[in-house]
Amino acid sequence: PEDAPDEPLYLEIDFEQTLPNMSGAPFHLSKCIMNLVSNAAETMPGGGTVTIHIARQELADAQHGYETVARGTYAVLSVADDGVGIGEQDLEQVFEPFFTKKALGRSGTGLGMAVVWGTIKDHGGFIDIQSAPGQGTRIDLYFPLSAGQKPAVLPAPSRPRAMAGDETILVVDDVEEQLLIAMQMLTQLGYKVYTANSGEEAVLFLQNKTVDLVVLDMIMDPGMDGLDTFRHIIQRHPGQKAIITSGYSETERVIEAQRLGVGAYVKKPYVLKTLGAAVRAELDRRAV
Repeated sequence: PEDAPDEPLYLEIDFEQTLPNMSGAPFHLSKCIMNLVSNAAETMPGGGTVTIHIARQELADAQHGYETVARGTYAVLSVADDGVGIGEQDLEQVFEPFFTKKALGRSGTGLGMAVVWGTIKDHGGFIDIQSAPGQGTRIDLYFPLSAGQKPAVLPAPSRPRAMAGDETILVVDDVEEQLLIAMQMLTQLGYKVYTANSGEEAVLFLQNKTVDLVVLDMIMDPGMDGLDTFRHIIQRHPGQKAIITSGYSETERVIEAQRLGVGAYVKKPYVLKTLGAAVRAELDRRAV
């Protein structure tokens, strides 16, 4: 590729010999690591080293940094690079959806670091960042340990009963990564999930099928956005239940979609608790 580094990139992995156990969702954790490593690599156009370190850490007192990390014992995953670093004025925006400083990566959807934030929060953890211009970046993810010391295989994440269900859901999003994340979350909650990567594909799918709920991205490019898609859907399926999602702020088109019958507006990045609660609330809402 044109933006490939002039010098090679190296990956170093450093694990402690005896690591503690933690429970987590493998898909989301792997996406989290991939996003961190990808962003780290892109900050080093002249080559360098990305280091992944995992260790047990006990905090006798709260640690104050990017976030305040509560006292306790954690499995800490650190990803460090030799890249250009992040200026103090940008640190507060690192995890905002669509924040696209070159220092934080040049490719992707602009949601990578927001996905990291959502993942660590879904796992009850904390984040710390150490960075300065010209001095690289280190991101530490603090995961609470699971009870017990035995399981070598991670158990499946528990299914919150208040958000669970067995209904059918169509997720519509033009970003493959977002489709997969939403599908994984909703499948974890027990739902049967279909996906469509455009408004046009969603409308075509619903010509021959029905679903209990549509999770509809507002901004899809090219083609129909969420509002236009919903207009087409309710022509064939009046009263179709739906929720709308977006990584941007609520807009007039979101409000118009809600006037037409869409339920909650869910801000990306997806967080299991927020998405699950909105889905369950809309499914349980009685038709007017």
